[in-house]
Amino acid sequence: MNAPDIPRGGRRAASLLAVITPVAAELTLGNPPLSRIWLMLLWVPIYGAGTVLIRELVRRCRGGWPSVLLLGVAYGVVEEGLVLQALSSPTMWGVAGWAPRFLGLNSAYAELNLPYHAVFSVALPILLADLVFPSLRDRPYLGRAGVGVAAVVFVLGGLLLRVTVVTSVDPGYRAPVAVPAGCVVAVALLAVVALRVLPPLAPAVSAAPGARGVSAVPGLWVVGVFGVVAGFGYPALLFPFGGARQPAFTHGGWVVAPMLGAAAGAVLAGWLMRRWTAGGGWTDRHSLCMAGGALAGHTAFGVVANAVTLADKLGLSALGLVVSGLLALLGRRRPGLGAGGASGGKSFPRT
Repeated sequence: MNAPDIPRGGRRAASLLAVITPVAAELTLGNPPLSRIWLMLLWVPIYGAGTVLIRELVRRCRGGWPSVLLLGVAYGVVEEGLVLQALSSPTMWGVAGWAPRFLGLNSAYAELNLPYHAVFSVALPILLADLVFPSLRDRPYLGRAGVGVAAVVFVLGGLLLRVTVVTSVDPGYRAPVAVPAGCVVAVALLAVVALRVLPPLAPAVSAAPGARGVSAVPGLWVVGVFGVVAGFGYPALLFPFGGARQPAFTHGGWVVAPMLGAAAGAVLAGWLMRRWTAGGGWTDRHSLCMAGGALAGHTAFGVVANAVTLADKLGLSALGLVVSGLLALLGRRRPGLGAGGASGGKSFPRT
């Protein structure tokens, strides 16, 4: 796409996506606490540019949400495996003690963070940007030059984390050559599958809910509660909190129980989303409720597990209320959300 083909409002949409990505992924989880919000400046380049770059690549290939999620996992491999090297570090944040290491990797940490990045660092921010700019949801935001800038900022953002965060919390560690090499191979394979193997986006289905062969879509409150449970439950099964040394207060080999439970929950959540969005009854209002519920759930978990002081807990709770209020305002300011029309009304088209 050349510069004249940049859609009107595309740069504003890309800028919004770049800003809300680290907010959704880190700040609303309590990383960092509001008292140290300036640390967000370290995360904005890699998070913001990374998600913008993923969206641009997927839209150019006419990919759907499976492509977004696979590239979200690839993003997680880049950040956690190549930049921070937390996937393999035996010392960083104590994550090596969560569960037995597998092939030199911190297994429970990997299970927690790679899906987390796919959802909260990539898919949900893209979904929210699509809801704010519905007329651009099926189009790239930027031209080729903009994509190039995003790629450069993404690389520089990774280097910024490498020379700041890593040198302060895990000085001296360098992953064995096999680990970064494996990460590069994994990222390449995920990118090929996401952009070349998966089928292109199929037209949205407009069949009426309840029609033969069309799955019924639950009510908005059900979708919202589903988001809360998923957003809270997944990290709660894998992240030790409340004084626990292993996930879900397990000991030794018993850690396999919450790890299997989290994996089963993720598969169930994916199956439900696929089933609910396969017909014509899923609307933008469902997407908004699901995203709002997921953000509320993971912020609630942040209050329980991440916030240390009372001030941090109150600040994070207030931030969660502000985010919920902004999403509610988005729904009110766009009364046609979910009604179809020019914007299509489908944030989860079939693939």
